[in-house]
Amino acid sequence: MVGVVAYSSVSSIKALWETRIRRSKEEEQKRTARGGAPGRLSVGVWEDRAILARLKQKLQTEDGRLILRIEQEEWKSLPGCLIHLSQVQEWQIHRTGLQKIPHFIPSFQNLLVLDLSRNSITEIPKQIGELTRLKELLLSYNRIQFVPEELGGCESLERLELSMNRDLSELPDQFRNLTRLQHLDLSMNCFSFIPDCIVALLALEWLDIGGNCLQHLPEDIHKMEKLHTLWLQRNDLEKLPDNISRMASLDTLVLSSNRLRDIPPLMEDMSNLRFVNFRDNPLTLDLTLPPRKRAEDDEGEDDREMFGREFMQMYIQESRKRAFAALNMHRVNR
Repeated sequence: MVGVVAYSSVSSIKALWETRIRRSKEEEQKRTARGGAPGRLSVGVWEDRAILARLKQKLQTEDGRLILRIEQEEWKSLPGCLIHLSQVQEWQIHRTGLQKIPHFIPSFQNLLVLDLSRNSITEIPKQIGELTRLKELLLSYNRIQFVPEELGGCESLERLELSMNRDLSELPDQFRNLTRLQHLDLSMNCFSFIPDCIVALLALEWLDIGGNCLQHLPEDIHKMEKLHTLWLQRNDLEKLPDNISRMASLDTLVLSSNRLRDIPPLMEDMSNLRFVNFRDNPLTLDLTLPPRKRAEDDEGEDDREMFGREFMQMYIQESRKRAFAALNMHRVNR
């Protein structure tokens, strides 16, 4: 009887240890699958907890929105434990040296704003298209060279900033699927023309594509019916299409530092245009606005823009006058 009891006790202890050994092996396998070293499970868990606690300290609430804000700290990559903060609605991560957007970004379906400007990001992951509620994607001052076609899946996107990525020169045709996009910043890149997929963005109201290598504008630019602000400064434009005069909503047009030789006469009737700038262009006619006559009690300064709307109208009128004079001279000589 004593032998039976002893045997049963040994069997129970053996079964207990076999269970512990099996669980230990399973945990080591999970740890290895996560990229950690075998035998360091407890260390890894404590590291994740420490990192998560550090990230939680970066959470802020503004206007009822939960924001993850990290500024000027070194985070070359974002840890997997960040998934535990999937309720965050806005990321503000700047000047951290971040090199890539994590592949698990679709886990953050509550994200409305993803601001990762001024980092070292080299690519936009294809998974970005799964963020169907995202309204703002800000990636200026990074190292992005390519925009994936999956970005077109961000159907709620209203604001996209990709300025100062330097080598960016193309957009996928699926870009036209961003039917709610209103604000687009592509300044200081390498675009040599405005892609058709941008012209197709009928909701677009604000476009900055200055500081690129644009040599011409699309003839059907007037299809951008809601566009009210267009920045084209510091490009290589030599002429403007006549259809630019058909942009009924356009009230701000910046064309400084290009290679324009003339101003299209049809632009004279753009009554909606409130601000325009032709400064630093090799225009054919060298004109200067005459001094403004002020009333005796008017002590204000002349605040007219030298190369602005009034200059544009004067230039067109003078150009037309000289053209008529040349035509009459030709008739007389003939």
